[in-house]
Amino acid sequence: MKITNSLKTLKRRDKYCRIVRRRGRVYVINKRNPRFKARQG
Repeated sequence: MKITNSLKTLKRRDKYCRIVRRRGRVYVINKRNPRFKARQG
């Protein structure tokens, strides 16, 4: 999982990426290709 400042660029890496808020943190998750996971903060 990558930790980045901006998730907008990571969302564009794959068309299946979704932005999700969990426990006050923002995540990018991808069901098809789990290696695109990322977290902000």
